[in-house]
Amino acid sequence: MTTFYSTSETMRPGACTLPREYYMSEAVFQEEIERIFYARWLCVCREEEIPEVGDYILQEIGTENLIIVRDSAREIQAYYNVCRHRGTRLCTEAKGRFSKTIQCPYHAWTYGLDGRLLGAPHMQEVSDFDRADYPLHSVAVACWEGFVFINMAQTPEPFEQAYAPFIDKFTPWRLPELRAAREIVYEVNCNWKLLFQNYSECYHCPPLHPELAKWSEYTSGKNDLPEGPFLSGSMQFNDGVDSMTESGRRCAVPILGEGSEDMDKAYYYTLYPNLFFAPHPDYVMIHYVWPQDITHTRIICRWLFHPEAESKPEYNPDDAVAFWDKVNRQDWHICEQSQQG
Repeated sequence: MTTFYSTSETMRPGACTLPREYYMSEAVFQEEIERIFYARWLCVCREEEIPEVGDYILQEIGTENLIIVRDSAREIQAYYNVCRHRGTRLCTEAKGRFSKTIQCPYHAWTYGLDGRLLGAPHMQEVSDFDRADYPLHSVAVACWEGFVFINMAQTPEPFEQAYAPFIDKFTPWRLPELRAAREIVYEVNCNWKLLFQNYSECYHCPPLHPELAKWSEYTSGKNDLPEGPFLSGSMQFNDGVDSMTESGRRCAVPILGEGSEDMDKAYYYTLYPNLFFAPHPDYVMIHYVWPQDITHTRIICRWLFHPEAESKPEYNPDDAVAFWDKVNRQDWHICEQSQQG
């Protein structure tokens, strides 16, 4: 929702909307999956979603399917959801808990939570067969402030290097302690890039989002991360506004300490290529963006609060959820109209 060019800045020469084929071409879309989604760091979940040993979620990315699981050492691992025997999907439930192992339903090849092949019936009768040669195929995992990222590249850029400008930026928000209070899943009929373009500017806010424009001046946006896979920054609240909610008041006790210089603003970032990240004084809103095909994108929106907030009388997460659900639907609708155009 932020503008990354203020009214005093000059537009970069040659900046314009991408040609039609970038939103309509199957070949372009497949290249994006291969060169972006299979090669970049992607945010897949929060650590709180898999808190215990054996807890897992599945994540589909393009034509690939991954198991994100907490192993017996309490480390988070990610494996392709593919048995090494005949490529069968190991599990189909979107989330759950493995007891101590992961077993293929086809021929009962059994893997440890660390990915090692532990059992393969009758394969000891096969000459030169060594279980150590057939672990689950793994992908790189990085955890940052309670978020879990994966990277499917053969030699991924180190997370600490890719996210260097972002690593310590949000320590005051105590992100690892936050917990999701609400979730809405949206199915949007447009190309995923239109959603990123929309989220990265507020030029559209006065005509499209009168409620948002009432609480925050659309020209107040600042881009504070010019390097790396990030875009956008802060937007200032108008006088008398405490947060971006239906009421304009905070809907929970502040995550930030009183006196913080960030109490009068919200931040909105795109973390390319699949996360919108929006810290507010009293909650953090995130959107996971998952392309399904050229003109269909699934968006999972969650609102995170500090666990102590729930016991306080001012706790009213629906005040934020109702506000942003309205703004989200306005955005998704206009992005669908852009796709049609």
